[in-house]
Amino acid sequence: MATTTTPTATGRTDAPTRREQILKEAARLFAERGFHGVGVDEIGAAVGISGPGLYRHFPGKDAMLAELLVGISERLLDGGRLRAGATGGDPEALLGSLIDGHIDFALDDRPLITLHDRELDRLKDEDRKRVRQLQRQYVELWVSVVRELHPDADESESRIAVHAVFGLLNSTPHLAALGRGPMEELLRRLAHGAFGALG
Repeated sequence: MATTTTPTATGRTDAPTRREQILKEAARLFAERGFHGVGVDEIGAAVGISGPGLYRHFPGKDAMLAELLVGISERLLDGGRLRAGATGGDPEALLGSLIDGHIDFALDDRPLITLHDRELDRLKDEDRKRVRQLQRQYVELWVSVVRELHPDADESESRIAVHAVFGLLNSTPHLAALGRGPMEELLRRLAHGAFGALG
């Protein structure tokens, strides 16, 4: 598999580490065949190491799943906070930036959306609670800016709109590909249109 650079919430574009390569392939395989349908030997083969060699990086598949699902929740929240800081308090610019960031996630990390939908309940209680906590904070970041832009909408309407847009954007694993550019533009128009309906 070719090595590519991977932008992160902090903006770094280093070549992915072996650990990151393992997680990427684990996410792909878990999404394709289910958590219990994939063995450590297959994950190892996908990154060119023996199955037992994975244990130098992770204690087991459960740890990989936890790091994937907790990690993406942390990355979305950290990225959202960075975008909030970069837009200098302009709510319209922030909402646009949040939408663009979530579209990037939805198009670039489709296996993680599938994993979240199917495998979240397999996490240990503490990891599942951590994911939920991070997700609530991410939602609140969106709700806050939506309410600032649409003060006539009450909190419940704003919250429903945010969750509806997440549902729209996170539907990408189930959609036929239009190509990256057209899909990105379509999702952007749909998301802005959904929030515009609050007005």
